[in-house]
Amino acid sequence: MHNKKDTIYKENNSTIKPFEFDQRVVDVFPDMIKRSVPGYPMTLAMIGVIADKYFIEDTAIYDLGCSLGAVTFSLDNSLYNKNGKIIGVDNSEAMIHQCQNLLNVHQSQFEIEFIQADITQCDIQNASIVIMNFTLQFVPLAQREELLKKIYDGLLPGGVLILSEKIKFDTEEEMLLMQELHHHMKALNGYDDMEIANKRDALEKVLLPESHDIHLQRLQSAGFHPVSQWLRCLNFVSFLAIKPD
Repeated sequence: MHNKKDTIYKENNSTIKPFEFDQRVVDVFPDMIKRSVPGYPMTLAMIGVIADKYFIEDTAIYDLGCSLGAVTFSLDNSLYNKNGKIIGVDNSEAMIHQCQNLLNVHQSQFEIEFIQADITQCDIQNASIVIMNFTLQFVPLAQREELLKKIYDGLLPGGVLILSEKIKFDTEEEMLLMQELHHHMKALNGYDDMEIANKRDALEKVLLPESHDIHLQRLQSAGFHPVSQWLRCLNFVSFLAIKPD
């Protein structure tokens, strides 16, 4: 796949459509996420470290909201001499189609399956690891608690959920500071002010961030213990939630 530069929001368009993971996003997604998500390479690398610690032989890993399979393929490359299955799930037909194309040229050690489905409807079975890497933020608020409970129930004892999210803050001061730094990062990565504003408008009613404490409380309510924030970069964080033995 030839990774194209993300110029989706460069045009001055008075009508900004809500963001969706369609073919035009698929075509530029690697560039988009690399330039837009602070700490993304470290997040991906450390997911591999955590997975290596908690993976149980002959179980399943679920990559929910897998997009182009970056987590799936990274885990397949980093979990050496282990046996199991990685299941990537995404509701975007364009994303799953490209995942299949990438899988066709990937030398896999794990069994890998990509499924087009609503992650709130898919079954989680025999799982030692479930990963939602910047995915829950796109799930309707009313469905988030039930989804986490379903994941908890589908995990084996000692299994883990790795949850990465964009968050909002309790104080206006910190929220504005993190937003300004995030936008400054995007500008240094080549996005102009109009692109940043247009994408913010496109995401406004689609990506719904919540606070650190709300995520923590919801994970604990689902039964996970302990729950730890293991990474934060500006307004992006990742949690490790463990299902007790």
